[in-house]
Amino acid sequence: MRWQWKHMKPDDCYKMNGPTVKFYTYLQCSLRLVITVLFCGISATLVAEEIRFPEELTRFQPYASNPIFEAQGPGHWDVKIRERGWILKEGDFYHLWFTGYDGTREGIKKLGYAWSCDGIHWTRSPCNPIYQQHWVEDMMVIKHGDTYHMFAEGKDDIAHHLTSTDAVNWTRVGALDVRTSDGKPIAAGPYGTPVVWHEKGTWYLFYERRDAGIWLATSPDMKVWTNINNDKPVMLPGPESYDQKMIAMNQLIKYQGTYYMIFHGTDAAQKPSLWTTNIAASKNMIDWVKYSGNPLTRPEVNQSSGLLIPDANRFRFYTMHSQVDLNLPVVP
Repeated sequence: MRWQWKHMKPDDCYKMNGPTVKFYTYLQCSLRLVITVLFCGISATLVAEEIRFPEELTRFQPYASNPIFEAQGPGHWDVKIRERGWILKEGDFYHLWFTGYDGTREGIKKLGYAWSCDGIHWTRSPCNPIYQQHWVEDMMVIKHGDTYHMFAEGKDDIAHHLTSTDAVNWTRVGALDVRTSDGKPIAAGPYGTPVVWHEKGTWYLFYERRDAGIWLATSPDMKVWTNINNDKPVMLPGPESYDQKMIAMNQLIKYQGTYYMIFHGTDAAQKPSLWTTNIAASKNMIDWVKYSGNPLTRPEVNQSSGLLIPDANRFRFYTMHSQVDLNLPVVP
């Protein structure tokens, strides 16, 4: 008689002798163990195969004539430049937005603009600073339809939103309204270094709080942003030394079906802190794997606020803080 364990009735157990029951119990447990091991092994293999860090995103060499853009210095509105600037390539045309200020900590951070036809040689706008009504630093720009959307830090590291139709004349929308998963406003305090992504009708906002982690919120219309991931950060500092103390996200790209995050981190071993630029990958924007070859830049050169900009079938790697440096791809 063919044995069908799952079709047995309760009384049938009593018709089987002890050794038979033990045998089939052992067989069932063994099968479950084998299936579990196989499933876990296959899952781990799939994760390992899916999360890749292609050389075109990780291997670069410094451009010989760095820096390619820097502050104009004393006597100008941009005595210094700081934090994340932003490069957006449209066709063969490059936009560059940057933060200029008088060099003092309390000096208002103003928005500057430059353009280029090769991403190396830049022409400053004669209208600079193009926006100075509100504090603007650590910005990023995403174009949606015919509108440029800028997300930047305002005074006291409060993220805000500006819009433009020509990349030069900007109108402030206001501070970002970020809520916890239950709909309440997030706790008072800074929330900065915003990175915004749009996909399939949903807007995604990554932000940091005192560089202690990176959170993710979503919105259907950019008006109210609601935390996901149970209000927990999607990335924390560490465990390696290069980002052990503080992190902030700079950019998100999607390449060959995988999301890649460019972020900067520091071990804060000295004052002022020395920052490095790094890369991580994810399949869902929530679970991130940091590249084992991080950091992409050496701590002693203090290059942060990195951006990957498409260059044919490769990428250029720019760092933006204190000056703009270019790193060219090693992969042919």
